[in-house]
Amino acid sequence: MYLKTLLTAAVLTAAAFCAEVWRELHYFRVVTYKLTSNKLDGIEEGMKIIFLSDLHNQSYGKGNKRLLSRIREEKPALILIGGDMLVSKRDRSYQTALEFVTELSKTAPVYYANGNHEQRMKERPEAYRASFAEYKKLLEEAGVHFLENASQELLCKIGRIRITGLEIPRECYGHFKKKPMPKRAVEDRIGKVKGTDYEILLAHNPAYMKEYLDWGADLVLSGHLHGGIVRFPGGVGAISPAFALFPKYSGDHYREGDKDIVVSKGLGVHTVCVRLFNPAEVVVLELSGA
Repeated sequence: MYLKTLLTAAVLTAAAFCAEVWRELHYFRVVTYKLTSNKLDGIEEGMKIIFLSDLHNQSYGKGNKRLLSRIREEKPALILIGGDMLVSKRDRSYQTALEFVTELSKTAPVYYANGNHEQRMKERPEAYRASFAEYKKLLEEAGVHFLENASQELLCKIGRIRITGLEIPRECYGHFKKKPMPKRAVEDRIGKVKGTDYEILLAHNPAYMKEYLDWGADLVLSGHLHGGIVRFPGGVGAISPAFALFPKYSGDHYREGDKDIVVSKGLGVHTVCVRLFNPAEVVVLELSGA
């Protein structure tokens, strides 16, 4: 009798976990972080920025209708993309990502920094049937601004906000062992900070957070880790795509001194198609003065 009860409990628990994984693969939530900085003193209270990462061609309803509708409800001033909206596999199309980002550009100005998937397609075009150059061209024609080791200054009432997209060396996306970032790699790619600007850095891989903060970012926006696949109490992610256990910045808002770090848990999955206690998310950033 005891064994039967135990087996029944195990089956019900496994079924509950499977049901929760299915749910989290088909739904998303909206998370809001309120960020303050003395460089933002005088900014219109609650300026909203949407941050999206790691869609990986996921669809929430036909044409991503549910996702687009929820983003539009927020009435963002800007939309920032942290990369990996598509999947860099030889037989995969970029059509889902293309249609989604094109529709986003009708809601607010969109600034797009590449993740490792876009970067691979750009640097090794011979390996993929889909063309990153074509994908980028079509999105630029729709009004999307790509930031590939480049910056864009935005003039606000308070002064300037500068948004920079960083592409780190591709070898820094290796598995099992974190490769040291070459010295001055960040500055060599994107130059120096401007002391009076509020510096937003889109840097896909959060494993090199120290290098990003040392560069001088006021706000670092990352993704890549998909929330750590499975999350434990206390906001601890289980594993990174590089197979590192319990990554430090797996998905949340972190504060380091007077600097902010936001790591998106992403909107999609690839390779390991699992989420558990780790809902996909749209990130809303509300900026204000200190």
